[in-house]
Amino acid sequence: MRFLIVLVTCLFLSLSPLFAQKKKPRTGKEPLFGKELATYQVTSNELNGACFYLVSGHGGPDPGAIGIYQGRQLHEDEYAYDIILRLARELLMRGAKVHIIIQDKKDGIRNGHVLSNSKRETCMGDPIPLNQVERLKQRCTWVNKLYRKDKSSYKRAVFIHVDSRSKGKQTDVFFYHAPGSSKGKRLVNSLHRTFDNKYGKHQPNRGFRGTVSERNLYVLRNTQPVAAFLELGNIQNKRDQQRLVLQNNRQALAKWIADGIAADYKKEKKK
Repeated sequence: MRFLIVLVTCLFLSLSPLFAQKKKPRTGKEPLFGKELATYQVTSNELNGACFYLVSGHGGPDPGAIGIYQGRQLHEDEYAYDIILRLARELLMRGAKVHIIIQDKKDGIRNGHVLSNSKRETCMGDPIPLNQVERLKQRCTWVNKLYRKDKSSYKRAVFIHVDSRSKGKQTDVFFYHAPGSSKGKRLVNSLHRTFDNKYGKHQPNRGFRGTVSERNLYVLRNTQPVAAFLELGNIQNKRDQQRLVLQNNRQALAKWIADGIAADYKKEKKK
């Protein structure tokens, strides 16, 4: 009898994993990503406890820099917004809290080469002013308002823009931080190292020529969270345009930025 009890117990223990319910993965939903990508799965906790304020440049009545690609216009605000959405999704999938400051309820994440232009973008639902100072002030006000409410110990703002220079001037991604901000400098240095490593892996013979510097920009001076400001390339240059028009490149930019942020967050937690 005792042998039978032991046998049954062993059998039960061996089969119990088959009957145990698998832990359901955590999922979230962000309609701004578009219908197909609105639902996302949280795949890690590496950014758990971190909070981000993501701001794409220009928008609404201001398209920002304009380039010509195959006879069609490329507007800075459309590409900065698409990459911001991709970055937001990457950060959310890693367990972070994310605020998308500039919003377009229709566009979502797009996979085309030439992204259609519109003036629908808002700042957290508010119309974006045409006046530059008012426009910048509006987004800073929203970032600071959310910043004061959030309880996270690690809060960072990320501003994404696309530069405009002469057509022959190819540029890499440039990283800026506020003057005198040691944490901002650490963040952009982390981003720069990540990009340098990625270029070394994927384009070893090319090298990475992006730089880190401090700049006295309005949004860096007037937002409370530690901030990074990125210029992703020259929208006039044919080679830099490939960084923007190819969806895989836009996704790679978003992932690399998220990787650089995650590396900085790890350093912060070790303190």
